[in-house]
Amino acid sequence: MRREKAMALFEEGYNCAQSVFLAFADLHGMDEKTAAALSSSFGGGMGRLREVCGAVSGMFMTIGLLYGYDDPKAVTEKAELYARVQSLAADFEKENRSIVCRELLGLAVKREAPTPEARTAEYYQKRPCKELVGDAAELLEKYIAEHPIMR
Repeated sequence: MRREKAMALFEEGYNCAQSVFLAFADLHGMDEKTAAALSSSFGGGMGRLREVCGAVSGMFMTIGLLYGYDDPKAVTEKAELYARVQSLAADFEKENRSIVCRELLGLAVKREAPTPEARTAEYYQKRPCKELVGDAAELLEKYIAEHPIMR
């Protein structure tokens, strides 16, 4: 269910991070406009720097809101959250061989021009992003089902 929602959001024009983060807005309680703005800079591997995949960043932002801590002295909670992040990263990497945008896209370049490509039929055919967004949402949905939110 969340997989399809995230993929549909991507097709609407949201970036990878926004698509995953917005697919879980009903759980994290952030309004859509704020959620879209907060996650907007993580697309293209963080502003088209081609670093951590935006879909993965969307998972991590969601995990932070659902399971995160807000006390700077919360050592145990911090370690627990980081373990959750690492577990999700490992699951994504197991399915997709990497969590790094440029590696997922087969790009040699580390940074690209800030202007994204137009979302044409050709764009969707040559980029795995829609499927990666779906994978991230599916992994996150499964994780949440297996690890009840305690907030």
